[in-house]
Amino acid sequence: MRAQQVSQILNQEFDSVIHGHHTPVMLWGAPGIGKSQIIAQVAAKHKVKIIDIRLSQMEPSDLRGIPFKNGTQVDWAIPSLLPNTERHGKQGVLFLDEITSAPPSVCVAAYQLILDRRLGDYVVPDGWVIFAAGNRQGDRGVTYSMPAPLANRFSHYELDVNLDDWIEWAYKNNINERIIGFLRYRPEYLFKFDAASNPIAFPSPRTWEFVHRALQKFENNLALFTQAASACVGEVAGIEVSTFIKHSKDLPDLDAIVNGDSVLVPDAIDLQYAICSALVGRAISVKNKNNAHRVWGNILNFARDFPQQELGVMLVSDMQRSIGEEIFSIPEFANWASKIADVMFD
Repeated sequence: MRAQQVSQILNQEFDSVIHGHHTPVMLWGAPGIGKSQIIAQVAAKHKVKIIDIRLSQMEPSDLRGIPFKNGTQVDWAIPSLLPNTERHGKQGVLFLDEITSAPPSVCVAAYQLILDRRLGDYVVPDGWVIFAAGNRQGDRGVTYSMPAPLANRFSHYELDVNLDDWIEWAYKNNINERIIGFLRYRPEYLFKFDAASNPIAFPSPRTWEFVHRALQKFENNLALFTQAASACVGEVAGIEVSTFIKHSKDLPDLDAIVNGDSVLVPDAIDLQYAICSALVGRAISVKNKNNAHRVWGNILNFARDFPQQELGVMLVSDMQRSIGEEIFSIPEFANWASKIADVMFD
């Protein structure tokens, strides 16, 4: 399931909890593809607290609490990490991360919490959703087979890696356009994980964010950047992205393009991908500014006459996902769409 769809489901689950319709959600997927981040984004969207409990690092007593004598009886001290209305708010997200890496004894302690929303005398506040995430057994992580009683307490969704979804996220989070352009050029490198070889560094949505950070630190020393990128995504991908970034210095004048001047497009296909990602970045940078429509119109004209027509379509599609439906109201968009229709029907 794509990240967009998973996000919609989790947001709907959050909205449903106050009506008593919430079902705990288990999110499955390979390491580094953004499971935890999607759940964190739900909390951020609704402006509520997220309590992230790493079950793999816990003992059963960490959830159940510590027993203490109360007169002639024994009571349990409720752990402070569990959601509390006074401390954490009436609504929020209780996130049980790394649940498939938790020992069975800890999973048993979580049964009642997940299904009945309580542990002994403790009750999860009504406005809190319960989400969990973990790797699959084939992902070479430290995982246990999820016991059937625990699995039966969740609805289960498996997160897939999708380039368009990652690109949309990347532009929103200011990932360097050259990293985005490279992955448009070499989409197979977005996620490349061979569980059989058990690699230390491999390409994933998470590690491409690391490469972005490396570029901020080592842009003026590409030799060091190559080493840093390889340390994040592996040697092959690291060398290729470094070469791509080195070539991107040969880009034509982007200011001339956004100003509407005629610019010769280079023959090298990697540079054409780099141009497209850079122009989407320019389109985003002028959103809500007085010159936005003029800049967008010039970029659309450039896309209309792009020698590789499919790259022009990619450029406009990425623009639309990043800046929204406002692009449809620009006269140049109609001109671009007409030209594309003519090409398609021819």
